[in-house]
Amino acid sequence: MKHLTELSALAAQCATDLAPSIETAVGMVRDTLKRGGTLFFCGNGGSAADAQHMATEYVVRYKKERRAYPAVALTTDTSLLTAAGNDYGFDSIFARQVEALCKLGDLLILHTTSGNSPNLLRAAEAADAKGVATLALSAKGGGPLAVLVDHCIVIPTDRTDRAQEIQLCIQHYICEQAERDE
Repeated sequence: MKHLTELSALAAQCATDLAPSIETAVGMVRDTLKRGGTLFFCGNGGSAADAQHMATEYVVRYKKERRAYPAVALTTDTSLLTAAGNDYGFDSIFARQVEALCKLGDLLILHTTSGNSPNLLRAAEAADAKGVATLALSAKGGGPLAVLVDHCIVIPTDRTDRAQEIQLCIQHYICEQAERDE
């Protein structure tokens, strides 16, 4: 069970080393929800699945019955994604949505395992141009995205699978902390 042993060791390391960074992210999410803002999520591939998963946890519920939190995954509208990809290029699929949907007081949460995806970099830039706060979960050193966002939690691994496993655990923790306000 080497897989579980390695995952456990990385989780323990993150719990110790990333605790202050994670608590900063908790504050960002809680503040956004308290002031009536919307959480917007995006990512590619498995990170897109995690973005959708987390938007669902906020809208439906995670661990307790509470009001629905406003959360949107920017990865789900196939018509929009294909039209934006066709007309503006794949690099613009999230930025175009940020431009249309996000407003001051919202939070854009970017899921990535490298911090290098051009469409996430453009989304962060679009959010910055609108004054929208940004939070990223990354790995592999954080990539260029880490310096474009307001806050970045960087998982200390070069493995994509490990980064996604730990990021989802962190995201569940953040959601659980947000639910404590209800």
